[in-house]
Amino acid sequence: MRQIEYFVAVAETQSFGAAAQSLAVTQPSLSKQIQALEADLGVILFERTSRRVSLTPQGRALLPDAQRVLRQARRFRNKARSLRFDTDIRLIAGVLPSIGAYFMPRLIERLRQEMPGLKLSFVEGPSSELARQLVQGELDFVLASETDRADLAQRELFVETLWLCSTPDDPVMQSQAPASLSELKGRTLLTLSPEFHLNTIVSALAQAAGASLSSEYRGASLDAIRQIAASGPEVGVLPSLYALGEAIRDPNFRVRRLSGEGAHHPVYFYARTSSPHQALNARLSEIIISEKLAIRAERAPQFQV
Repeated sequence: MRQIEYFVAVAETQSFGAAAQSLAVTQPSLSKQIQALEADLGVILFERTSRRVSLTPQGRALLPDAQRVLRQARRFRNKARSLRFDTDIRLIAGVLPSIGAYFMPRLIERLRQEMPGLKLSFVEGPSSELARQLVQGELDFVLASETDRADLAQRELFVETLWLCSTPDDPVMQSQAPASLSELKGRTLLTLSPEFHLNTIVSALAQAAGASLSSEYRGASLDAIRQIAASGPEVGVLPSLYALGEAIRDPNFRVRRLSGEGAHHPVYFYARTSSPHQALNARLSEIIISEKLAIRAERAPQFQV
């Protein structure tokens, strides 16, 4: 199968160098495997010159069959991987507050359809605490912001935009275009308490804007931030999963996107490097990314996501 894969790669790229790079192998190793395949088949597959590589008539005749064999092999592999997740598996995920309420219900519903053997529950908390619980074995994986844990495997899943909320008559809320940092000069920004990475992001934005960070609220409730900002004079800063979810649910809740360098909230998939569920974690990551893209597409006609 490896030799057939190499044959198809060279045929499609018409270059041993490009094929080797795409396959993450050395060119001498690739050439050796092609030569072994040609010897086994008893035909020459490529005509090689110093400037170009082209298929021989025999190579052209065999290429469609080789491509078909590869497609079948990939279907076989994908089916085998799906069967590995067909047995009952129970996992506990750690998630940020915005992800818990505004993403996990959709994710769980999708997992019921695609991975019916997986039973998933989740707990909420700040990234640092979730990472600690993950290392201690209390959680199976975590969806969180950046952490300083170098002992965990991580993969970026998606990046949330940041949105402002305040009183309806607040000058910042009078436009539907993205707000610049300069519009926040002299204002007080309100967000989650310091144990959340969102606080670090908003603090840096406040400094860049000539604004200040409110100490009025110290907690983990995005609903509380919204309610405090609605009474003024602070301006709430919320991640998009929560902000747009609430704006869709409640048409009277107005939000405005914040633009500018650093005005985003990345979310990562964390797992222990020793986890026995490496393949499952990879599959979960792909499903999470796919579901977030679906949410983004649904919201794009209404919001500048």
